[in-house]
Amino acid sequence: MSDVSKQQTSHNKHAWLIPFTCLLVGGALIGISTNLAKYANEIGVTPLAFLFWSITGAAIILLVVAIIKKELPPLTARSFEYYFVAALVSVAGSNLLLFSAIPHVGASFVALIVSLPPLLTYLGALMLRMERFNIIRALGVAAALTGAGVLAVRKFSAPDASIVWILLALCGPVLLAVGNIYRTLRWPDQASPNALAPGMLIAAALLLFMCSALPDFSVHVSLTGWLPFGVIVVQAGLFAGQFLLLFVLQKTGGPVLLSLLGSVGAVVGVPVAIFLQGENPPAGLFLGASLIALGVALVTWGGVKMSAKIVKK
Repeated sequence: MSDVSKQQTSHNKHAWLIPFTCLLVGGALIGISTNLAKYANEIGVTPLAFLFWSITGAAIILLVVAIIKKELPPLTARSFEYYFVAALVSVAGSNLLLFSAIPHVGASFVALIVSLPPLLTYLGALMLRMERFNIIRALGVAAALTGAGVLAVRKFSAPDASIVWILLALCGPVLLAVGNIYRTLRWPDQASPNALAPGMLIAAALLLFMCSALPDFSVHVSLTGWLPFGVIVVQAGLFAGQFLLLFVLQKTGGPVLLSLLGSVGAVVGVPVAIFLQGENPPAGLFLGASLIALGVALVTWGGVKMSAKIVKK
């Protein structure tokens, strides 16, 4: 075997490291963001204001990165469609529902239900022939979904359960799953993650600002103290990293691996909510979290085996 062939084989064998690293780091950022949203509400920042200013800050950060790397967002009809549809389902709509539900159902529950998109994403990818059926990956998705389902059922059966807010919160993962499929299908030709991420966030900020025209919605934030501003700045940084990694994972790992970001976020976000924010542990936490972790491992392993078969061919 030539040196070039050896180098190519070695590269293919380790190609899974990039999406796997993006999955772990991006998921951790989601878990932290969920808890920060709860803290922001406790210090008087409304979900819409918190989300709008954080997304705006993240858009500015990523736009500066794109300018430095000379990868500006493309300005075509196709890309504008991509920005606004992706922004609606993947950022503005889903996050506004989830962040608004946190005061009513808890940060730990929201962190856990964000792990629900894998089944919807996997089924959609199979129906659209974007993903080949793999028994290991299917078992992983089923395990993650079962773990999240155990926790959701326990939440519904709680005596103080807010059914309306639980149902609204569950709509968030549905939008996230739709976004996973849409972004893969409609990815603009030859566009890089560095170029698309700021475009989507700018569109999301515009959509959220339009929401402020509705009664009882406002993006106003009191700046009498430094704490609200500081929390928004931190969240903007988290969003910038989260969405940049999301696009890299979208390109390198596909929609199903991407959908497991929420599962990793649950594994990180729930302990933070319990130990740092004083929430009571959700019923069935050990079983649910164990199944979610198993699901992440199986889907990742299945992807590695599929890549290995492609290399052998």
